[in-house]
Amino acid sequence: MTDETTGAPREPGSQWYDHEAGPLVRPYALTGGRTAPGPSGVRFDLIALVTLDPTAPAGDDDPALGPEHRALIDLCRPETQSVAELAAGADLPVGVVRVLLGDLLERGRVTVSRPVPPAQLPDERVLREVIAGLRAL
Repeated sequence: MTDETTGAPREPGSQWYDHEAGPLVRPYALTGGRTAPGPSGVRFDLIALVTLDPTAPAGDDDPALGPEHRALIDLCRPETQSVAELAAGADLPVGVVRVLLGDLLERGRVTVSRPVPPAQLPDERVLREVIAGLRAL
């Protein structure tokens, strides 16, 4: 088989990929074949909020951190981000981001907080009574 534009021979299977897209890296290669975010037991919901740990070392000299880990750290630097925002910002699948965040959590680089479930939020009636009480002052 040859390339229609250059006439050079093509590698088998290369016709399925866009030439301008560059090399393809499979998600399992980014995570070392792991599909779970590690033994930490934290669930990374799409709306879980990820913040850089202020007590974490400032340098990025950890050899265990890959470029994708560093990209996630850079995305968290300016402000807290949700898992969904990190996945979009890093242009990585959510499953990969969850595994990478598990690595960062185990190394103490990030903290994860989950928003309050709607069932645990105060009743609207109570909030209206508090507002009315404040206005009465």
